[in-house]
Amino acid sequence: MIKKNIILKKNISKKSVKKLSKDFKKIIKKIKENTENSNNNLNVLSDDYKFNFKIKDLKKFNKFNSLAIVGMGGSILGSEAIYKFLREKIKKKVYFFNDINTQKILKFKKEVNIKKTVFLIISKSGNTVETLSNLFSLKILGKSKKNIIIISEKKDNVLYSLSRKLNLFYIEHKDYIGGRYSVLSEVGIIPAYLMGLNINKLRKNSKKYLLSKNTKFLQDSTTKLANILLQKKITNLVFLNYCPELEKFLFWCQQLIAESLGKNRKGFFPVISNVPKDHHSLLQLYLDGPRDKLFHIFSSETKLKEKINTKKYTNQINYLHNKSLNKVKIAQKNALIKSFKKYKIPFREFKINRFDEETLGELFSYYVLETAIVGKLIGIDPFDQPAVEQVKIYTKKLLN
Repeated sequence: MIKKNIILKKNISKKSVKKLSKDFKKIIKKIKENTENSNNNLNVLSDDYKFNFKIKDLKKFNKFNSLAIVGMGGSILGSEAIYKFLREKIKKKVYFFNDINTQKILKFKKEVNIKKTVFLIISKSGNTVETLSNLFSLKILGKSKKNIIIISEKKDNVLYSLSRKLNLFYIEHKDYIGGRYSVLSEVGIIPAYLMGLNINKLRKNSKKYLLSKNTKFLQDSTTKLANILLQKKITNLVFLNYCPELEKFLFWCQQLIAESLGKNRKGFFPVISNVPKDHHSLLQLYLDGPRDKLFHIFSSETKLKEKINTKKYTNQINYLHNKSLNKVKIAQKNALIKSFKKYKIPFREFKINRFDEETLGELFSYYVLETAIVGKLIGIDPFDQPAVEQVKIYTKKLLN
């Protein structure tokens, strides 16, 4: 993965940089300690992270030719990101139930052989309303079902109780790891294994940005992002996505950033913008609208040899002749970057060079670290979500 830093140097005073850099050094030291603390969210990044399952116990599920994952938010967004990014490597059919969608369930039950499908039901609390609603709507429960895996906390909750009552295969969700930080834990690693991916490679780069040679980039990025949030002038974070394989990863980022940093009237409003399509609907606003936006640009360099042939039909668009579709897209991206520089609009670019487990794992771990550090720098707890819990309480009261 190649990175270019945020172009924002003129917007940050030396005094702010000095204070935030000093705070960063204290925070990164504490974070390194937390990764080795077996009761901390960030322990999931440790090389010594202890999984609550054994590979030999999962091998019996490899005989199923399709996989259905039921969950919400952090319980499913990570596995969706993994599937989308590495789809070319995955031979199984994978289905995701991540919303209340009656038509999707009816279609699934009509078209899919349930006996040849392994169902992975994930909820940290074990009581997530949407997850339970989908589970019971699928009508797959039964005594000693051999094609169901439950992942939840080992507490008094619905999913754990069902696993014991019906003798279902159960894996404990560690209670100290929040859903949005769980992608490199059992929550994301088990789906990846069932998809036939290399789970060791997925976790290979989990500590890359805690190594001394890489912390400079992390410090530069987090202090600039923290300064932006503290100034409260830029409140929107727009992910400009020129790489279709990253779409679900960016939805994972959206939840991570929104729930971790959106507190005490602080935070970014993260938006996914698929480009170049959105050049024709939102670009005017991006370039000439309110200066309340920071842009993260994602792209990839593919080596597809398919070229456009225009000379056979017309001489009016010779600039497109013998160009690949990706080259056209990259030209549009570079043109946008030139405009950003001209108008002094802040942005950062991520280029994806390889579509493999190591690259995706690096992206996951980097954003986890960056988000946690930015939260600490702006004086909030990046690991809780008090407002969300209140809505869950209201929902259950209204259903009673």
